[in-house]
Amino acid sequence: MWWRERQSEPNSWARCSSQGREFWLNWAREGTNPYGPDPEPGTTYHLDGRHVTDVPAFHCALGEAVNGPGGYFGHDLSAVVDCLRGGYGAEPPFTLVWHDADVARVARTCLGVTPWRDRRPPTFEELLAFLAENGVDVRIA
Repeated sequence: MWWRERQSEPNSWARCSSQGREFWLNWAREGTNPYGPDPEPGTTYHLDGRHVTDVPAFHCALGEAVNGPGGYFGHDLSAVVDCLRGGYGAEPPFTLVWHDADVARVARTCLGVTPWRDRRPPTFEELLAFLAENGVDVRIA
């Protein structure tokens, strides 16, 4: 899919396995030039959560929410912090409306179920706390 051009179909990444979504994120990152001036702080973005069942899916959906299909906004939480510094489509403070968040909440086994440490994926609640700590106002829709 990525050989010809950046993806333009929303949720194209959703048909990939977890490993395929990690590959997707690598291609999205490689195909990304900083997006130029960020919109004004206070912008609202909409995350389509229908397919957020694991951490790579969260990052694919976040990249798409901020920068459109095939967009990138971090492949892990450390990279999200880097993107939040500006130049990648959004700079805090901003609002992220997470639609269908119950999918991720139900997928707790994929997102982690115990407090975050070592290499365990963050829980849904930890993702929300991380975003809030970094200037993102998450609204569950």
